[in-house]
Amino acid sequence: MADENEPTALGHEVFQIDTRMAGYDGITAGYLIRSDRPCLVETGTAPSAPVVRDALAQLGIGPGDLATVVVTHIHLDHAGGVGDIAAMFPAAQVVVHQRGARHLADPSRLMASARLVYGNALERLFGVLAPVPAERIVALDDVGTVDLGGGRRLDSHYSPGHAKHHVGLADSDSGDLYVGDAAGVYLPETGDVRPATPPPDFDYQAALASVRKFAALQPARLLFSHYGPVTAVGETLDRSVEEITVWVEETRQARAAGLDLDHAVAMVRDRTNERYAACHPDADPAIAQKFERVSSSVGNVEGILRWLGQTEPDSAR
Repeated sequence: MADENEPTALGHEVFQIDTRMAGYDGITAGYLIRSDRPCLVETGTAPSAPVVRDALAQLGIGPGDLATVVVTHIHLDHAGGVGDIAAMFPAAQVVVHQRGARHLADPSRLMASARLVYGNALERLFGVLAPVPAERIVALDDVGTVDLGGGRRLDSHYSPGHAKHHVGLADSDSGDLYVGDAAGVYLPETGDVRPATPPPDFDYQAALASVRKFAALQPARLLFSHYGPVTAVGETLDRSVEEITVWVEETRQARAAGLDLDHAVAMVRDRTNERYAACHPDADPAIAQKFERVSSSVGNVEGILRWLGQTEPDSAR
């Protein structure tokens, strides 16, 4: 009988791994590039590390085989398991943008900040990020390269807006672009695209510039951490820009009306739900719940309000 969490082959020796975040299916993906120097892109959370390890074992990658672990950014749903994975695969280097490197070596500030946001739910959702030995961390500049062996490489492209430590990763062989959260989240069940604009780093102009940078790279395919591959590249990136803009405009209107966070979220949700098949009255409620889980309306509006407070301090009523 096949393992229900068997990795999905995507071609070009790329395999999608469901990290089973918080026990859910289809929330966060990791990707193995089974090249001459095998590379894992995204680890998922700390509790996901054994799931990812077992998936790698199914793909023939044992403790001494993994050469590199790359995270697009250090949010805990993407990198929370990196310390555990580093311990499980002691030959692997850990690659991250330079703005995130110190937090992987010493996660104390990152975990303290996350605990303020998630409280008692933190460990259930994300576990605890274990430190990575500093000598195993490779810090990327705004443009960098990860050697996949055999002439294949991942080129990193700094892409802030969602997070100040975010990179997109372009595979020279497959043409894939690992977009992290910079282009938002993708729901494969419905084809919906929704922004990811949480505090504290959301920056509207930087987010738009990052999506346009991705478009200029002309990738063959987008690999979303939430969730899966997309071949309609231009259409999806255009939709990403549109969604970010709509959410900013609606949140700006709520702020101008003097609404508090809860009422602003309710207004923005009411005005944006019609954009998504997942939120249609006839849709499966479980799909809408899943969409909300990977792109929280509260988090999105809160991040935009913070950005508006910094950039348009006098515009609120």
